[in-house]
Amino acid sequence: MRNVVEAIVLGLFVNLSICYADPLIIAHRGASKDAPENTIPAFELAWQQGADAIEGDFHFTKDGEIVCIHDKNTLKVSGKDIEVRKSTLAVLRQLEVGRYHSDAYEGTTIPTIAEVFATIPSGKKFYIEIKSSPAIVPKLIEEIEKSGLSESQITVISFKENVIRALKVKAPQYKAYWLSGFKKASSGELKPSAKKILRTLKKTRADGFSSSKTGISDSVIKEVKARGYEYHVWTIDDGDTAKQLVEWGAQSITTNVPGEMRKMLFE
Repeated sequence: MRNVVEAIVLGLFVNLSICYADPLIIAHRGASKDAPENTIPAFELAWQQGADAIEGDFHFTKDGEIVCIHDKNTLKVSGKDIEVRKSTLAVLRQLEVGRYHSDAYEGTTIPTIAEVFATIPSGKKFYIEIKSSPAIVPKLIEEIEKSGLSESQITVISFKENVIRALKVKAPQYKAYWLSGFKKASSGELKPSAKKILRTLKKTRADGFSSSKTGISDSVIKEVKARGYEYHVWTIDDGDTAKQLVEWGAQSITTNVPGEMRKMLFE
């Protein structure tokens, strides 16, 4: 009888540990409130602020290089409207992309994925959001392998189902999450539905689902996790919302303010 009771207590302890495990704090485009997004200064500052992981956006250039920038063009960060996929790395490197944030970052340039890899400390993680087509996947795998990071440090994320599928076919050892926001249909129903989410995760072989904070419900999170998938959420900068999503089961919080978020959640 004693062994049975001990087994039950141990099981409860393990389940509680899983339910209440601290969520990862992921720096959205680096510490992007305090430094220009998707730049080396933003990523380095994120580590200084205690982030568990960084998230960056990546495009494929005309000459087959992978660069870190959110939009398909450079207008927002440089004031010059240059389409990334139609430009070479050499041209993009000439752009100033720090001054739009503040004069303190004047001289900052668009980094390559290899340069972002080089900032990542031992034991920290890197969430790689792919904005390009599946054509980027072979080069991406090559760059990951050259980085020297372990498989557990890498997660690939994308709104594009075909990118997730391509990555999992060629390199299933790396985690991949499908991203989606929610839209309200004319019927008032939020889309994608839980059924659609689960169908997409299965079809793409994704390891998890990452959604916007708006529109998500605890019932959807529970259904996703009950099927064996992970759940993550973006982009949250206030403590109350973050705590609510963690209570519902979010395994990470992506934020523009990693230092402040750590204090709000844990201190």
